[in-house]
Amino acid sequence: MEKAVIDYVASLELGELQAHENMAVVPLFSPVKGGPSYVTMKEALEGGFLQVTEIGEEGSVPELKVRNSGDKPVLLLDGEELSGAKQNRVLNTTILVPARAEVIIPVSCTEAGRWHYTSREFVDSGNILASQARREKVRSVTRNLQCIGAFHSDQGRVWENIDEMVEATAVSSPTQAMSDVFESKAADLEDYLAAFACLPGQRGMLVMVNGEAIGLDMLSLAPAYEVLHPKLLKSYAMEAILSRKPRAPKASLKNAEAFIATIPKCEERKYKSVGMGWDYRFEGENAVGSALVYRKKVVHMAFFKTEAAERAGRIADFRTRRGHRVY
Repeated sequence: MEKAVIDYVASLELGELQAHENMAVVPLFSPVKGGPSYVTMKEALEGGFLQVTEIGEEGSVPELKVRNSGDKPVLLLDGEELSGAKQNRVLNTTILVPARAEVIIPVSCTEAGRWHYTSREFVDSGNILASQARREKVRSVTRNLQCIGAFHSDQGRVWENIDEMVEATAVSSPTQAMSDVFESKAADLEDYLAAFACLPGQRGMLVMVNGEAIGLDMLSLAPAYEVLHPKLLKSYAMEAILSRKPRAPKASLKNAEAFIATIPKCEERKYKSVGMGWDYRFEGENAVGSALVYRKKVVHMAFFKTEAAERAGRIADFRTRRGHRVY
């Protein structure tokens, strides 16, 4: 595994375990410093120096055009959702868009029932793809990189994941939009946000649902993580909401440490990012993940726990794991 990633994983410092309902969060810190200075997509869009549009008047489902007119690189995080234009999309991988540059980015659709303009430019929806769907997307993008060298997802499976979420929450969504699901659970998500506040210096989180570690995200800059904390938290909380159990097993730091210990065992492949740096892809017996590395510094890394059914190619959906409708 890339030394920068190994060192970053080894540097992780675990904060005090926090719990709410069937979800637990372990704040992550690191003494590792350095790397590029950048701003988040949210900050850049609000600042007016980032424009995200369809690639042309007709549009293309798996691609969008990004123009950064600012003086700093802009970080677009894997799974972040953009709403507007001809249909809502999510990022297929983490991208660092150079200052004063234009880049075509790979995306997936999260609104299957719309293909017409509601605006000329995209805005930040405030959501990140729910973590279970994000994990599957990471795996499918990794497979497509191996097979065809492109950051494409399994778009059909992304739509299926959203269909399952719509069904599970019994939400009315004329366009089968992921954003409608998040809106329908806004009150529940606010409870999770209140329970897991971002701590000073925090740069990531490891999340457990029903006592089991399901994933972690870690960024190089604490200010950037603070901006992204609510989005990431909602992504994981949505899985917790859809997976509630009457008596959820208790989470522990031991489980968190055991998950982190599986990461260095993953096999690694390296690809040139569509923006700055290199996109590393990881697959192991118990984890799948990715990392954006720029000049030997990890900008963002995310790892997710995989299950036996997934490793065998039989992806378990929300209904199988949930066993009942969520209201």
